[in-house]
Amino acid sequence: MAGNIISNDNGDAMVFCGTLIHATKASPMVILQDQVIGVRKGKILFVQPKEDLDKLLDQHNLSKGCVKYLTKYQFVMPGLIDTHIHAPQSVYAGTALDLTLLDWLSRYTYPTEAKFSDLDFATHAYKKVVRRTLTCGTTTATYFATIHKESSLKLAEIAADLGQRAFVGKVNADKNSPSNYIETLGQSLADTEWFIEKMKDLDNPLIAPVITPRFAITCSWELMTGLGELAKKHNIRVQSHISENRDEIKSVLEAYPDCKNYTDVYDKCGLMTDKTLMAHCVYLDDDEIQTFKDRGSAMSHCPCSNFSLRSGVMDCRKMKDSGVKLGLGTDVSGGYNPSMFGAIRDAVTATNVQSIQHLPEHPYRHLDFKEIFQLATLGGSEVLGIEDTVGNFEVGKEFDALLVTMDTEDSPFEIFENAAYEDSLEVSLKSVVNFQDDVVQKFFFRGDDRNIEEVYVCGRKVKPFKDEETKQQQQQ
Repeated sequence: MAGNIISNDNGDAMVFCGTLIHATKASPMVILQDQVIGVRKGKILFVQPKEDLDKLLDQHNLSKGCVKYLTKYQFVMPGLIDTHIHAPQSVYAGTALDLTLLDWLSRYTYPTEAKFSDLDFATHAYKKVVRRTLTCGTTTATYFATIHKESSLKLAEIAADLGQRAFVGKVNADKNSPSNYIETLGQSLADTEWFIEKMKDLDNPLIAPVITPRFAITCSWELMTGLGELAKKHNIRVQSHISENRDEIKSVLEAYPDCKNYTDVYDKCGLMTDKTLMAHCVYLDDDEIQTFKDRGSAMSHCPCSNFSLRSGVMDCRKMKDSGVKLGLGTDVSGGYNPSMFGAIRDAVTATNVQSIQHLPEHPYRHLDFKEIFQLATLGGSEVLGIEDTVGNFEVGKEFDALLVTMDTEDSPFEIFENAAYEDSLEVSLKSVVNFQDDVVQKFFFRGDDRNIEEVYVCGRKVKPFKDEETKQQQQQ
């Protein structure tokens, strides 16, 4: 159920009054009650106690008409950042999880991605992908597209049109791929540069190209080196996969015997930089982790995919404590769930599994849901180099946010009041149990898109979608 919403007569300005939840570098989850957050032209103007509301409205020349008052079971949180998702694989997400990685790629992934040479098919699919991820609260997505330059550009155009912040990569592959889904070296590099230039022509600050070699098995040394040079020339980011599966690692080392480990392959090709993001990182050794640190490269933890394809369990605690930049990814469709809330829950399970595997004499400090929340928001922004722009509610940052309502009529979980046990956002000592954060924790473990009433990117409301709002107005 919605809060008491007063219409906005200031156009580009809005103020939320109620509970805010975000992460900082010092604290993985901060719950700020009775606060006001002001936004103008997409940027955060102020975050102050509710008692200062009238003074803040006068100070910033805002009327009371731009204030949205939240109920006690609503809060505003930063938008979620998916640091690794394959947009074309959404077509078969939730199926084809009966194989391990390399067989799964050959039998399901490559045949599906080959279909994206058809621009009409790609347009239809990508509209569904972007709408779905926005519905689930993903305000920033780092997409793998396919080897097809036109349909990859179409994905970027759709994200721009629907208002999502997106990094989009045209995939590169010039070996060990099917005959109908492979490039030549020259074609791959030329198409990638074409794609980069066309992305620049969009002139949209929310959309950026990212160099995307699929992984070392499907890319020749010459291609990877050429892509490293393109990334440097255009000063753009790099994304790929690393150390996901033991058979994959074995194949890479057999293909590149002069390299000491998987990370060394990318490093020698100029692909390990402070703008690099590698997905999975399940089996990296200490030397490889050190290379990530030395180069300033980042990791995307994709637990649902790692479980589903039986690849392994990343030691998230070890990576986080090493100081490497770390974010979360859904990895659709190795991961079957497009929601980052699913990624948060699976990451909690993954760290619990690591804890179980450690012997009592070697205790393991698992990550709790608050630390994982930090990875899904502020951590993701650091991984993508946009921590000065988004990730939490610091004044001056752009307002990428979700309005969460925990007691919607179709909520997947229940709120209990006036009982021996009462859900509350407040500190309570009704018993020996501290009930602080209980209802918030319920949402993170049981909530879904039905609880996400509104989604904002750079201050623009992108959920509900325009067609949905029109339908709602007609019904009213």
